[in-house]
Amino acid sequence: MKHTLAVLVENKSGVLSRVASLFSRRGYNIDSLAVGVTEDPDISRITIVVHGDDHVLEQVTKQLNKLIDVIKVSDIGSDDAVERELALIKVSADVNTRAEIIQIANIFRARIVDVAPKSMTVEVTGDESKIQAIEKLLRQFGIKEMVRTGKIAMVRGPKKV
Repeated sequence: MKHTLAVLVENKSGVLSRVASLFSRRGYNIDSLAVGVTEDPDISRITIVVHGDDHVLEQVTKQLNKLIDVIKVSDIGSDDAVERELALIKVSADVNTRAEIIQIANIFRARIVDVAPKSMTVEVTGDESKIQAIEKLLRQFGIKEMVRTGKIAMVRGPKKV
């Protein structure tokens, strides 16, 4: 089972390294990792997706809470959260295929962010399945390069991490 953890940490150098090394020391794989500053410039938020059962989640949470720079660890359930990823996908494109690529982008509410003589770059945001679906459709044109962010998530409604 996948778990999404929101970890509030002090915005200091080396904190991400300590958090990541905790996972590697314990032998837990990180499926996704995204880090950014919060509304408070002294606090960063690390969103981590980890695969494991409830026991793994409990162990990871306990170990994270032991780190000095960690302020709070929250498990964000996918039912009560807004989750998004971002992908940039550069595909081969010529005069004959540009219109079809634009159509696919429009269907997925994606944007064309760069056009070159032999390629186009598509920007798409959404959940993991949406990113996978557009990637699958764009493969027929030849994906030259692709980059994805890790998942970011926020609890719905008035609650906050």
